[in-house]
Amino acid sequence: MKRLGITILISCFFSGLFAMEIWISPDGSDRNKGSVEYPLQTLQEALQRAREMRRVEMPGIEDGINIILKEGTYYVYEPIRLRPEDSGTAESPTTISADEGAKVTISGGMLVGGWKQSGQYWVADVPDYNGRPLDFRQLWVNGRKAIRARDVADFENMSRIRQNDVENQILWVPAKAVEAVLDAPYAEMVLHQMWCISNLRIKSIEVSGDSAAVRFHHPESRLQFVRPWPSPMTTSGSESAFYLTNAMALLDEPGEWFHDFREQKLYYMPREDEDINNLNVVVPAIETLVSIVGTLDRPVENIQFRNIQFSHTTWMRPTEKGHVPLQAGMYLTEAYRIHPKMKREGNHDLDNQGWLGRPAAAVTLSGTKNIDFDRCLFTHLASTGLDYGLGNSGGKVEGSLFKDIGGNGMVIGSFSPSAHETHYPYNPWDQREVCTHQQIVNNLFEDVTNEDWGCVAIAAGYVNNILIAHNEIREVSYTGISLGWGWNSNPGVMRDNTVHANHIHHYAKHMFDVAGIYTLGNQPGTLVSENYIHDIYSPGYVHIPSHWFYLYTDEGSSFITVKDNWTEGEKFLQNANGPGNVWENNGPMVNDSVKVNAGPIKEFHYLFE
Repeated sequence: MKRLGITILISCFFSGLFAMEIWISPDGSDRNKGSVEYPLQTLQEALQRAREMRRVEMPGIEDGINIILKEGTYYVYEPIRLRPEDSGTAESPTTISADEGAKVTISGGMLVGGWKQSGQYWVADVPDYNGRPLDFRQLWVNGRKAIRARDVADFENMSRIRQNDVENQILWVPAKAVEAVLDAPYAEMVLHQMWCISNLRIKSIEVSGDSAAVRFHHPESRLQFVRPWPSPMTTSGSESAFYLTNAMALLDEPGEWFHDFREQKLYYMPREDEDINNLNVVVPAIETLVSIVGTLDRPVENIQFRNIQFSHTTWMRPTEKGHVPLQAGMYLTEAYRIHPKMKREGNHDLDNQGWLGRPAAAVTLSGTKNIDFDRCLFTHLASTGLDYGLGNSGGKVEGSLFKDIGGNGMVIGSFSPSAHETHYPYNPWDQREVCTHQQIVNNLFEDVTNEDWGCVAIAAGYVNNILIAHNEIREVSYTGISLGWGWNSNPGVMRDNTVHANHIHHYAKHMFDVAGIYTLGNQPGTLVSENYIHDIYSPGYVHIPSHWFYLYTDEGSSFITVKDNWTEGEKFLQNANGPGNVWENNGPMVNDSVKVNAGPIKEFHYLFE
């Protein structure tokens, strides 16, 4: 057995209690003591030493353990894993926090240097990552996200499809729209469809007159053409828009980049204010930074993250298998239309079947109790920021900033297990699977959903007793808050949820069939109250320009109270709702005190200035 050869610095808190401290620093060594003077280097080593302290019941361990990170960036090559052995107690939780006043980043990225000028481009070799060539879909230059080369700078100038040939799995488009990528080996089409987009890897393009037949790789080709919802629009004047990306020929605007995967070279067209000798270029390399995994019988409990930044994650499924989502970024793994339609008592007849996968996240939780995130920053991420998945009870996310995220800002609860048809009621035998009693309060969500436009700031699926309150949500591509799942009114696990005093504005930047707050399913005791919703975008390429709302109770929504929400107008939708909903006093006539009180409370304002 490895001997516990460390010296622990014991610090006295103002409460009179003592807690053990383990210090780490990017310049430390995992052979050090772990004291403030001689810190460790990695969080993995700190967690291992903390486990050993608990295992041997070191004197004073009952007062908790504080793992403190000194200023700097901590690069990780695999997820940091927390297990039941890392649990604290309710009275003395384990804390993982930045040193006072320090900026601490846990990064899944890799720096790329050695830039040289080649005509209008800057070029660098992409080194192997952890012994293998690296592919990626995002790039950050001096802390700012660069643009993967695409055919339009302004999305209002996107081309439109001409025909959706389901039988032959072809999209017919204007030939001129694809002429630049005829010989591009890995070009992709990003297709706009009602309430979500599809990332489709182009297999071949065959020009016929002024049109071109575009075929795609599998599995996305099969999924794209067999599913009925959402589907491309071909109505005259409302044809679905698309843009092309990932081809050297499309690299023509400052701030754009292209990665030649075959040659492992990175091309970048610099912005005017950038200096080739002063570049900090980061590419993402791993999908998950922190993975907290317990079991229903032995959860990970009572851990608090404080003042930590989580950055530079990747998500490679769209590159490897395409991405064909159903809604809120949850992607289809199998889908097809059914005939005759399935009869469902109390619900619309069902015309399709679908099974789902869940996008990657920077921080993931399953089998936990009371895991908190206080004043953390989730930024520069390819997919979801924070994901409370299966079997989580409690947990508070407060004072945190979610910014520059490709997918959902935060996800809570099941969106149908992978083997569970997504329209079938979810009511597991073991109710501990259900996420419950999470509190999402006083946070800012800004510029999330900036790649997968059909994602949302806060996505809560099959959950109960959760609180989403006093958050600000702005500059999002689709809906602000989505609560519920299943498209049916059958009783299930959802109940007693609260969405209160959130400030949601400048939403629907790219998608319609949208609302500031959106619900699905039977949710007895659920309350949507005193939210402030205003300023919706009006992109010119959406499928039905009038199909937008401030509040939207969608299919199966039942026993939900919607009251005292301030909105600019009374533009609401109740679509195929079940029984028991109460709508009361919503619109511009609501007292202005709702506008004043919505969003993060004053003591958190300084965090987001």
